[in-house]
Amino acid sequence: MIAKSFYPVILTEQVAASARFYIEHFRFEPVFEADWYVSLRLADEQAAFELAILDKSHPTVPGAYRHAVKGLILNFEVDDADAEYERLILAEQLPLLQDIRDEEFGQRHFITSDPNGVLIDVIQVIPPSEAYREAYKGN
Repeated sequence: MIAKSFYPVILTEQVAASARFYIEHFRFEPVFEADWYVSLRLADEQAAFELAILDKSHPTVPGAYRHAVKGLILNFEVDDADAEYERLILAEQLPLLQDIRDEEFGQRHFITSDPNGVLIDVIQVIPPSEAYREAYKGN
């Protein structure tokens, strides 16, 4: 298979509110909007990232799977986790589910969430401890 694109789709009852959340706090832009589906794109000079929001009751979703998203974490890798912490947690007052901290495996990060309870892990890559250095392949 040669994929042309790959992106997560969040199933929710809150299509408009969820789309607004990612537009306001994470600088996504809508590329398609309907009352049951919103396609978002976060474009920069390096790459384009996409995220979609879909009404969980829409008939394109198989009946047995028409429930809100559960158990999902979206990772946003950034240059400066502290600056994003100040912007998202301190200034914009998003919920803080895990305070900012350094991890031995090579991350400085904090966790917040969207209106659906989807966890959002904002990550800055930092050097891993000696114990984790060998776990990284190809570097």
